[in-house]
Amino acid sequence: MNDDPGIHRRRFLHAVTGAGGGSILAAGLGRTLRVSAAEEEEGVPATEDLMREHGVLDRTLLVYEEIVRRLEGRQEVKPELLASAADIVRQFIEDYHEKDEEIYLFPRFEKAGKLVDLVHTLRTQHQAGRRVTQRVRQLSTLAALRDPGQRNEITSSIHAFIRMYRPHAAREDTLLFPAFRKIVSQHEFEDIGEEMERKEHTLFGGDGFEMYVDKVAGLEKELGIHRLAQFTPHA
Repeated sequence: MNDDPGIHRRRFLHAVTGAGGGSILAAGLGRTLRVSAAEEEEGVPATEDLMREHGVLDRTLLVYEEIVRRLEGRQEVKPELLASAADIVRQFIEDYHEKDEEIYLFPRFEKAGKLVDLVHTLRTQHQAGRRVTQRVRQLSTLAALRDPGQRNEITSSIHAFIRMYRPHAAREDTLLFPAFRKIVSQHEFEDIGEEMERKEHTLFGGDGFEMYVDKVAGLEKELGIHRLAQFTPHA
């Protein structure tokens, strides 16, 4: 197996605090290492990683909503903003996050005969979402944004995408992901998490989650929706 120190910290720290831990702790790492080891050993579970990635999706949906609001209000929208949002969905959500679900989770539920109908619907929605993203990306041009018919197609497509993905992600977070730990062993669960981490580092050359959080944050700032307090309702 290929060892990547950035990916296998939990296994490393487990070994350090095991048979060889005494000498290292005595060398001066002391309680700090013991606390860090406990934290790292617990790690971020595979399903929690997927939930965090849903956060990237939800923030991108907020970007989509702001773009749609401006288009429906006949305001100017830079085509590169729409293109960047669609690229985040395609690259991080569809080509990475959803592929992980389709490779590591869905087949195991189908094999176990658990939540099969839900998995079938989720697969179908993945395919539908990719078609919408492809079309939105194609229409991410200045000419399309200024054409009434194509502008309407963009807004209706994005509305449909958001309407589908909010309940889609919510069902995964509240039904699918909690049930996943019940159909795999703890060892298999940990191995899946490490395999997903290896894939992330290989695909993005580092922490893809942080990379795409930064990308979304950049779009939020450019659109002026980056201040959380601005979403607070006033009585």
